[in-house]
Formats: sequence, structure tokens, C-alpha cells
Amino acid sequence: MPMLILVRHGRSTANTAGVLAGWTPGVALDERGTAQAAALPGRLAGVPLAAAVTSPLQRCRETLAPLLAARPELPLHPDDRIGECHYGDWSGRKLAELADEPLMNIVQQHPSAAAFPGGESMRAMHARAVEAVRDWNARIEREHGADAVYLMCSHGDVIKALVADALGLHLDLFQRISVEPCSVTAIRYTPTRPFLVRLGDTGDFAGLAPREENSGHRGGDAAVGGDAGAP
Repeated sequence: MPMLILVRHGRSTANTAGVLAGWTPGVALDERGTAQAAALPGRLAGVPLAAAVTSPLQRCRETLAPLLAARPELPLHPDDRIGECHYGDWSGRKLAELADEPLMNIVQQHPSAAAFPGGESMRAMHARAVEAVRDWNARIEREHGADAVYLMCSHGDVIKALVADALGLHLDLFQRISVEPCSVTAIRYTPTRPFLVRLGDTGDFAGLAPREENSGHRGGDAAVGGDAGAP
């Protein structure tokens, strides 16, 4: 079965503003995110890719633009199922403000029970993303062979949910996983089990330094939607 390369989009204007973007239109990469995207072709230069699948959202498409320019033969397939969680009424709100919402404790401690007002549940997000990977695994193997490698560009919570699935973790444990902007995660699928071979690899250890700001999430909490990464 294929190897899946998961790329989180580069740092966005919403990340640096501390806003939960969700499906809000017009959220682009910021200056650092644009630089991260520009470096992606070099980071993946030694990896033969059969196809790229992307969330339809602007920040993911912008992240893949340099890679597609470097590899014009690489087919691109949008798939709504790996789009960001639909945060509903929370979309566009400051993370610092959302930290005081009672639902935030559920999102942090019992995400399988969390449903966003006017949006979707985290359980539904998890199910659609896992279904997408299963479908694409079968398609890529059928069209390109069992040793093929393909890429998906998606969002922090979606990638964390896919990693949890690969590790056999309950969704309630997925907040223990962290993936920074433009990080690369690799999962090798086999007929019997997946293997997590890379997790959140940016090649940049600046994100390990203590931060003066926490982008609106408390020290013990995970950043909903994924944090902004290294300063």
C-alpha cells in the first residue's frame, strides 16, 4: 500500500492573528508561510510523488503552488473531506476569547463529544478524513502501484486526527499530537497496519524554544486548528 506524505499548510494570516479560521474565505499565507511553501520543493526533492491531494482552502493551495510549479507533471486533486473542521459560529473568532467558552474544555479533554455550534463535530471531521485517506490509498495503489508515494495538504486538526488513526489512538487522545505549519508527516500503510515514519518534521528546532505568547491557548491546552509554530 502507498506512503502518504501529510503537509500542513504554511503559516497563515489567521495563525499570526490568533484567529480560528475554519472555512473563512480569504485566509492566505503570511510572509513566513510563503517562505515555508517556497522551501517545500527542496525538502521533498528526493521523494517521487504520484499525486497531490489538497484541501480546497486558499492557504493549502498557496502552500502547494511552489511544489506544483517545480513539478508541472504532478496531478492535483482537491478533496473537501480533508478540508478544515467546520467550526461554525466559532469561525473567525479570537482563540483567546474562545478559551473561556465551556465547550473548549470538551474540545481539549473529550473531543469525540465536541460539536461546534453551527458547524460539525470533531468526530465527523475525523471520520471524513480517514475515509478520504482509505479511498486515496486504494486509488493510488490501483493507478500507481503498491510502492507509490502521494501527498496531502491539509490542516492541523485533520492531520492530528489522521495520525491518531494511524497509531490506533482514540480521538480523545489526539490533542496530545502537535504538527506545526508546513510540517511534514509521513505514514506508510500496509495491509495489516500503518507505520508512522515522520511526525511534524519541519527541520527547524526554533519551535522548541519557550514562547512569550501562547496564541490564545493555555499552557496545558492544544491550539484548536493548530498553532502558529516557531516565531
